[in-house]
Amino acid sequence: MKTRYRRPLWVLLSLALLLLVIHLALPYVVLNYLNGKLADLGDYRGHIEDVDLAWWRGAYRLDGLVIDKKNQQVQAPLFTANAVDIGLSWRALWKDQALVGEIILEQPHLNFVDGEEKESSQTGDGVDWRDRLNGLMPFTLNELKVVDGQVSFRNFQADPPVHVYASAIDASLFNLTNTADQKQGRVARFEGTAQLFNQAPMEASAQFDPYTDWEDFQFSLRVTDVDLTKLNDFSNAYGSFDFAGGTGDLVIEAEATDAQLDGYIKPLLRNVEVFNFEQDVKNEDKGFFRGIWEAVVGGGEEVLQNQRKEQFATRVELDGSTKNTDVSPFQAFIAILRNAFVEAFSARFERSLGEDEE
Repeated sequence: MKTRYRRPLWVLLSLALLLLVIHLALPYVVLNYLNGKLADLGDYRGHIEDVDLAWWRGAYRLDGLVIDKKNQQVQAPLFTANAVDIGLSWRALWKDQALVGEIILEQPHLNFVDGEEKESSQTGDGVDWRDRLNGLMPFTLNELKVVDGQVSFRNFQADPPVHVYASAIDASLFNLTNTADQKQGRVARFEGTAQLFNQAPMEASAQFDPYTDWEDFQFSLRVTDVDLTKLNDFSNAYGSFDFAGGTGDLVIEAEATDAQLDGYIKPLLRNVEVFNFEQDVKNEDKGFFRGIWEAVVGGGEEVLQNQRKEQFATRVELDGSTKNTDVSPFQAFIAILRNAFVEAFSARFERSLGEDEE
């Protein structure tokens, strides 16, 4: 009896030992494979610190993901994430008999950087990130979920440096790689909430064609109760003025069809102070003419605002093409938004004031 059961027992023990060895070794194999894939991402490179496998739910977890620019002239990585959970959707597998995946990004941080030269700028352009994502997850991506994320816009060369950021981002991106049929149009969808400067509620949504390069999309964003003084680094760098006080709401709606952009930026400002004698005229760093410019901007706002409600609204149209021979489609879109944003808070005052005098 004992001899008869001894061989099956040894087979089971050997099989169990083999599975244990595979379980222990496979994470290192996967880690080396993924780091090899991430080592060369065009102008960028990536690295993962650790990989954990979860066999029971068909998933694996990447810890300490970092993607940065190779030339080291940018002072912030393009992307970091504490953890990335990649797994199969069992619901889709049982219901539709389809291999559908889901990705959860835990505390991701995305940095866009505006620099004087291309080498000191960072937009993530030049890499087909959808293709790279397929390399990490070789099946259909149903949902990409962001938990407690942050997106930053930086300019390290400005004085003082610019840092505009949205934090506490909870968002979902659907149908990013669900079809290769480009005729289906805006099949991908994004929706999310966040806080601008850790205090102003923010919500955004978008629909786009994942198989075009910023040529066909619809985007909307709404921010409320922004402390305008927190925008001073940005307005100082790009508009040569800053705020002494006030709050505001901001609505952006943009749509691109065949790379032609259409839409608007509309801020609603309340209790705004742009010119402050103590802050602006007596501030030696700004100089006399800078104080005069801010007085003009502030004076225009005073004339145009609703005096009873102490609020002022304007609207700046978005118009242009995301196709530009000098920059990428994404960079062109950001440049149009940036210029319109500055116009909404500065030049619009001067123009409207002149129109009232005619």
